[in-house]
Amino acid sequence: MRNVQAKANYVVKQLVNRVLVAKQVTREEHLQLTSSLLSEQRVTDDDRHQISHILDEIRLGRLKVID
Repeated sequence: MRNVQAKANYVVKQLVNRVLVAKQVTREEHLQLTSSLLSEQRVTDDDRHQISHILDEIRLGRLKVID
């Protein structure tokens, strides 16, 4: 179970990094990030902060959501 959690955290970190570099997020990635915050899955404080930052950037129009 711990291995699964570590892998999930790694995937979230990679996704966050890709979104911040590209300055755009697909709807699927947006859903994945939002689900990570809302799920029972453990998300590190750093990951939670970065995901919240991405969601704020979307709300402010600084990150583009693409199909």
